[in-house]
Amino acid sequence: MSDRNPLASLPRIDDLLARAGEMTEAHGRPMTTEALRRTVAEARAALRAGRDVDTDAQTLLESARADLAARRPGPPRPVLNATGVVVHTNLGRAPLSAPAREAMIDASGYCDLELDLGTGERGSRGARLAPLLADACGAQAGIAVNNAAGALVLSLAALAVGREVLVSRGELVEIGGSFRLPEIMAASGARLVEVGTTNRTRAEDYLDAGDDVAMILSVHPSNYRIEGFSEAPALGALAEVAARRGVPLAYDAGSGMLQTEAHRWLGDEPSIPGALAAGADVVIASGDKLLGGPQAGLLAGRSDLVARCRAHPLARALRLDKLRIAALVATLEAHLAERRSEIPVWAMLDASHDALLERAEHLARSLDGQVVQGMSVVGGGSAPGREMPGPVVRLDVAAPDEVARRLRTGAPALLARVEDGAVWLDPRTLAPSEDETVVSLVRIALA
Repeated sequence: MSDRNPLASLPRIDDLLARAGEMTEAHGRPMTTEALRRTVAEARAALRAGRDVDTDAQTLLESARADLAARRPGPPRPVLNATGVVVHTNLGRAPLSAPAREAMIDASGYCDLELDLGTGERGSRGARLAPLLADACGAQAGIAVNNAAGALVLSLAALAVGREVLVSRGELVEIGGSFRLPEIMAASGARLVEVGTTNRTRAEDYLDAGDDVAMILSVHPSNYRIEGFSEAPALGALAEVAARRGVPLAYDAGSGMLQTEAHRWLGDEPSIPGALAAGADVVIASGDKLLGGPQAGLLAGRSDLVARCRAHPLARALRLDKLRIAALVATLEAHLAERRSEIPVWAMLDASHDALLERAEHLARSLDGQVVQGMSVVGGGSAPGREMPGPVVRLDVAAPDEVARRLRTGAPALLARVEDGAVWLDPRTLAPSEDETVVSLVRIALA
């Protein structure tokens, strides 16, 4: 029996580093050294615990490489979306239009973010965005911050700090990531007063509630529905109550839709201009859902209320950076110029059955699949329960979960659905220019 100390089999860090040229080049010598030290330390601890450990240098180098890959995953990778979920939260919600992407590139260097080029004096970063947002929303004024939750916190802090805000019990939502409306309200400094019941709230429930009311807040159920024995007041009725009580009505519209006309797939999804026309004094919405722009929180409404929000210290803490301002300006300009088709979300929603069928048939022929009737969804907390029928491609393959994994880890990544023992590709959420890439990626995954 050998008395040799098993720890002696561990190679020296300097020896490993001498063989880690690829990692050093990719991650730098200090980071590579630290990864090797962590790997050797873990192996040392395992040996001391009496476990079998492969102390071969190549094995340790591979472990260090995996450690660095986990700690340095790099920037977000592009993904081709064949899931049929248009506003896919896990994929960054709305894909930006080509003009929006170009605007971000143009603004990525030095730009006139806060400079008036005509006078050479300091300008305002909101000057180019505020009038566009107001015009697009049909509002007296508007501002944009980093996301819709930020816009809600800002409005509560600026308009209701230390005072009461009336909210229906049926609208005390959780907006994702365990962020709940009561917690947001507490963080803003406003005091929540619940009215009505979970399933039934009437306008008159708001008339006598509270002792020091500063605001009535209504929240659109963006990602859930209460059905059956339920009732909720129309926004116009709430506006009348707010006027009688002399307080503003704030409405969280959720999706950021600007179109007031009905859309075949969106049902009764509210629009920002529609909510303002119905009597809301301030409307809050997201910029990266049905607006089709970058992540942003839109706040539009009465000029005096928006001015109070703009002047609040939180407005600076929540303000947009130059890249998102550039993308948001380009997106709003497209809406105002009635160029909705250049915004990917709307191109997907408005895609004709014939165009989708032609693309699905091409994919099916190229991949030995079949075209079947499927369902796409809007997603992203918009139009809950609404589905969009259309042609999709079904691929009956062996080990569909493994094929989907290969597609996810390909270059570029392709995200498909796995249902009913098959892989499904939905052309609605793929750009037509991506079809041939999809064919190539699927063939590689099946090879």
